[in-house]
Amino acid sequence: MSKSATRLEHDLLGDKAVPADAYYGVQTVRGLDNFHISGVELRLYPDLIRALAMVKLGAARANAECGVFDRTILTAIEAPARRSSAARSTTSSASTSSRAAPARRPI
Repeated sequence: MSKSATRLEHDLLGDKAVPADAYYGVQTVRGLDNFHISGVELRLYPDLIRALAMVKLGAARANAECGVFDRTILTAIEAPARRSSAARSTTSSASTSSRAAPARRPI
């Protein structure tokens, strides 16, 4: 059996494997490992994924404009955020393995 390609990331809790093509990092992997809230995958909510990407892009632009971080960081965030916010299918999105509570339907 072949394992998927991963990259090793480090945080205060130590090293953790993250999927190599993921737009997220070690903290997201730890959250996914520890908080199985509903088992419903975010990829089922593409509008939410697009909205989250737009918020992340806006925050990155604001931080770059205020000088909180360098424009190279903004450039690194812009491309995947634009791809995610423009995506019609989220099967390769960073959020495909995240879990969210199911949407409530009106009675």
